[in-house]
Amino acid sequence: MRTVAYNRNDTVDYAKKWALSRNPRYFNFDGMGGDCTNFASQCIFAGCKVMNYKKDVGWYYNSPADRAAAWSGVKYLYNFLTTNKGVGPVGVNADIRAIKIGDLIFLKSGESLYHTLVVTGFSNGEPLICCHTADSYMRPLGEYYYADFVLVHIEKARAW
Repeated sequence: MRTVAYNRNDTVDYAKKWALSRNPRYFNFDGMGGDCTNFASQCIFAGCKVMNYKKDVGWYYNSPADRAAAWSGVKYLYNFLTTNKGVGPVGVNADIRAIKIGDLIFLKSGESLYHTLVVTGFSNGEPLICCHTADSYMRPLGEYYYADFVLVHIEKARAW
């Protein structure tokens, strides 16, 4: 296995292009619990260009019926990124000072993660967000209502 770069600019360019619309290559999960994590996965894929096709525990998308839970499920994406020892993107929990463009913010209620946001910029140190479900383009994090959040910094990706 080899390390591949995570291109944060490609991630952000993709997020900005598709934040307020849908890429027809991917299914829109808005009617099935939300499209936020599907969108975040698309953005990450634009930045690392590698998927993990390990059945049930990987991170991949071929079609709505052939995808990993981590591609479109909030807690599954978080778990995949922070425990991935194989192919695909690798993330670590971070604090707000370490977050960069192309990283993710997971909103929490109690112990449950419920919404995935892609960091696409900063304004006076505050993260700006692009996301789906409640579609947003460069929206300040402070405009969201949440009890808590978890930040995941994408460190790298791995490929064969």
